[in-house]
Amino acid sequence: MVEIFDNIRKTYNFASPSGELYEHIEFYGETCVDKTSLFLRGQHYTIKMFPSWTPTIYLNLGAPYRMIVDDRLHLIEKDRDVLILRDSVVERLNQPDDHIFIVKFNPGGLEAVLGISQLALLNKVVDLRSILPHCLISELRSAESFSCRCRLIDAYLLNSYRPKYQQDHYFKLVQDVIDVYVDSGMQLNNAALSDKFFTTSKTVNRYFRKVIGITPKKYFSTLRARTALTSYMTQGSHFNPYAFGYFDHSHFYRDVAHFTGQSIRRHDL
Repeated sequence: MVEIFDNIRKTYNFASPSGELYEHIEFYGETCVDKTSLFLRGQHYTIKMFPSWTPTIYLNLGAPYRMIVDDRLHLIEKDRDVLILRDSVVERLNQPDDHIFIVKFNPGGLEAVLGISQLALLNKVVDLRSILPHCLISELRSAESFSCRCRLIDAYLLNSYRPKYQQDHYFKLVQDVIDVYVDSGMQLNNAALSDKFFTTSKTVNRYFRKVIGITPKKYFSTLRARTALTSYMTQGSHFNPYAFGYFDHSHFYRDVAHFTGQSIRRHDL
């Protein structure tokens, strides 16, 4: 299975964070035995995911599995939990009896909630015990259901959340620039965005590197490709590339091939 091209979410249950966490955490998710059995029929499978720069927790509640991060193979043993940035292509080699609980942060969200910079996660598979208390991890493991796990992690993250991180100038500027870029139809370049905030491209570059770990140009290229491709897979022939700042369909196809390493026409067959 390939992210975006295939609906990898069809084997999961999802829940949204509460309160102030909503803008910093994309979702809580957990593999569903019934959905996995229905769609994958007990087969081994691989999920390939493209860069998103979204810190993601993987709590392993089931069998060991393997994960390829930055072209390096990692064996995730039973009862081993990890945090990755997803700054490169990630592949998870799954077993039929996988059971994974996920917390997916938005870019910069890990710092906003827990005060941990994304820069510390670049190209790494981090042991979750260095991020969350051991007692919380144990409670999450023993919880009787997905909804219970969501309540536990939500309560902990809400209690840990420190609004001062959100108010830091560099963090707020990055969030505001991203919002303006999206609202513009993903067409404004770094210079135009900088002008809107009465600052320089150099300053915006520095802040993006500090919060997300890459330049705004690279991040926006990733964001546009992911968003446009998701829309294309949903809308098909009704997809409008101009709505995402592309010159035409060919421009969009080339960008998808550059981002994913795969031809979109291959998946149309």
